[in-house]
Amino acid sequence: MAQFRLKGSKVLAVDLTGDAVKAKNGSMVAYDGQMAFKKMTGGGEGLRGMVTRRLTGEQMTVMEVQGHGTCFFADRASEINLVDLRGEKLYVESSNLLCTDAGLRTGTTFTGLRGGATGNGLFTTTVEGTGQAAIMSDGPAVVLRVSAQYPLSVDPGAYIAHTGNLQQSFQSGVNFRTLIGEGSGEAFQIRFEGEGLVYVQPSERNTIGGDV
Repeated sequence: MAQFRLKGSKVLAVDLTGDAVKAKNGSMVAYDGQMAFKKMTGGGEGLRGMVTRRLTGEQMTVMEVQGHGTCFFADRASEINLVDLRGEKLYVESSNLLCTDAGLRTGTTFTGLRGGATGNGLFTTTVEGTGQAAIMSDGPAVVLRVSAQYPLSVDPGAYIAHTGNLQQSFQSGVNFRTLIGEGSGEAFQIRFEGEGLVYVQPSERNTIGGDV
């Protein structure tokens, strides 16, 4: 199985011994050894995946990298975070997904109002199985644990991914003061309950909630 490791915080090194990984198209910055690069259609899930992704708006342009040696990946100097999956499912915005083991299954899922609030659409990407994935963040991400005793509320613009058995609900603090232009700028949050981990970046993308 491919071995993922970080070179600093913004470059992913993947050691390959004849196996393969799926990576964001064009994200290779260097390699040693022998590598083959092949563009994959529809996020690597064939025709069905391509149709699904176009319908849901979760577009991904992915390449398969196979070979012997070490391949280095990066994207716009984003911070990179490694996620070890052991039969779990990772929920991540497609724009934050850099690389996965080739054996991990990718798909899409409905996010409801949470997706609308983040400005990334009503669907998000899922990565499932056993292996490693690399996700990106704007600045070093923090991983926050959610438990039955400690639910978590997150700004939609700072959310990047989560794992575990978590239920999401959309919270709104819109009131009369918000409507007359005296809102705090924190009118919407995503509330996570259950057991799992949430990845949060120290930067807020533009969202609907950030304007009120």
